[in-house]
Amino acid sequence: MNQYQYDAYDQQIVEERARQFAGQVERRVSGEMTENEFKPVRLQNGLYMQLHAYMFRIAVPYGVLNSRQLRKLGYLARTYDRGYGHLTTRQNVQFNWPKLEDIPRALEHLAEVQMHAVQTSGNCIRNVTSDPFAGVAPDELEDPRPYCEILRQWSTFHPEFAFLPRKFKIAVTGTPGHDRAAIRYHDIGVRIVNNEAGERGFEIWAGGGLGRTPVIGKPIRKFIEYEHLLSYCEAILRVYNLYGRRDNKFKARIKILVNELGTEPFRLAVEAEWALIKDSALKLTRAEYERVAQHFQPPPYEKLAAAPGAGGALLAAELGRDRDYARWLQRNVLPHKVPGYKTVVLTAKDKDTPPGDISDTQFDAVADLADRYSFGRAVVMHTQNLVLTDVKESDLRDLHQRLVELDLATPNHGLLTDQICCPGLDYCALANARSIPISLELNRRFDDLDYLNDVGPCSIKISGCINACGHHHIANIGILGINKHGAEAYQLTLGGNDSDSASIGRILGPSFDEHGIVDAVAQVIETYLALRLSDDETFLECYRRLGDKPFKAAVYKDATPRDDDSEQAVA
Repeated sequence: MNQYQYDAYDQQIVEERARQFAGQVERRVSGEMTENEFKPVRLQNGLYMQLHAYMFRIAVPYGVLNSRQLRKLGYLARTYDRGYGHLTTRQNVQFNWPKLEDIPRALEHLAEVQMHAVQTSGNCIRNVTSDPFAGVAPDELEDPRPYCEILRQWSTFHPEFAFLPRKFKIAVTGTPGHDRAAIRYHDIGVRIVNNEAGERGFEIWAGGGLGRTPVIGKPIRKFIEYEHLLSYCEAILRVYNLYGRRDNKFKARIKILVNELGTEPFRLAVEAEWALIKDSALKLTRAEYERVAQHFQPPPYEKLAAAPGAGGALLAAELGRDRDYARWLQRNVLPHKVPGYKTVVLTAKDKDTPPGDISDTQFDAVADLADRYSFGRAVVMHTQNLVLTDVKESDLRDLHQRLVELDLATPNHGLLTDQICCPGLDYCALANARSIPISLELNRRFDDLDYLNDVGPCSIKISGCINACGHHHIANIGILGINKHGAEAYQLTLGGNDSDSASIGRILGPSFDEHGIVDAVAQVIETYLALRLSDDETFLECYRRLGDKPFKAAVYKDATPRDDDSEQAVA
């Protein structure tokens, strides 16, 4: 068992929620309930109104899916959508074209495989996210998923936090040196750490976020014992719920509160609240932790030696025999804590498909691959890809061939074309500009694996508006769609990073039209290649060394930028 299994109470909750929503939808369709009355109800069930249709967002706690759930998502894509779903940056899955009257039945189907849409929208605690390699990463101190599950159970239907000033997001990581959960950009970030005495506990961050005002979170407690995880998080939520702005939704996130109060006054307010509840029923007992943790026991790994010629020798041999396979081994196959196993990234990115889109047949096929190669489990990444976490080294070649047939074997994990992209103006009523066409054009422009590998690790993230669903602020190269005098335009930002050396990208200069932005990105890359100290200096390292001056000079030398629009970035 490597995933939380519902008990009778869990199952009853999701089944009753589906029945309840069926009655609410019936009243909305009949006109008994107005759209304004229906809005808070649908949001509580993961249903948004977009430009052309409803969007239905399904919770995938910390990204983990079993093969039955994958097949059910494929069924929903075929039956209630247009044959595909979409992987989101909160490790969820959403559908863009469902009919309102079909949602209750879809919820019933989800309940059959222990899934739901609870708290995927609205001003509540959203889906708890984590490291997509949790449980198998060689560099983690401890598997963070049991703590994610404990936080999920604590936060679901929490009566005090159902109507917060704004949405609230929590991320947990178990790695001390490489944050793959972006905890510094969450309302609460939790990192498993050891203190100076070697005791295991948590480092707590608060007040991070993107959107209109991107903010790097603040460390508010260096160490807290494991039994106080829930009570300390509850204290943070109480302070936020009490003092957070409710008069202006643009200033309602906890990041604004932390900045306005100051980190130390905010921390003292949390500590004072925590003192009142630290020894309450919120105290996490070892028995309760063990109850949850037993759901995340390692699968029955075989005792294996590393495959003959594994590592650099294998890559060298394959480069001379099968370059496509060798590139995939190099980019998409990652280390595993158990000898003889690897973790494999399935990139849902190619030059003809919007980033993160997965077809019904791909859902079904990934379920089959998970059963055959990875103990029936896959994980959604916040980079809009999928992971098979437990693949034998001896199965890699066979798996690669099957992924090639599914268009899920593009060897670009962490490279330029492994983009994050929001739905933009093609779907979203909030967007100012289209995102998907820009992403596809960039993929076509950089459709050369030799070139991509020469450039090396570099992230591109695209948002269609300042709400930053595409995380453009924390991309090495970020693109923001804006409305400039009634026309779509795009700003370019450089230097963002979402890991331990967190940074927010800086606007390079005036915006471009949809053709100019692609040329500008290409010029930025060419400038980097010309100025890097060596092949080992990454784009981010080069930018931090040089600053934006040489990139600005190169990009705007022959370009025709639009009027200055830097105010759009903080609007």
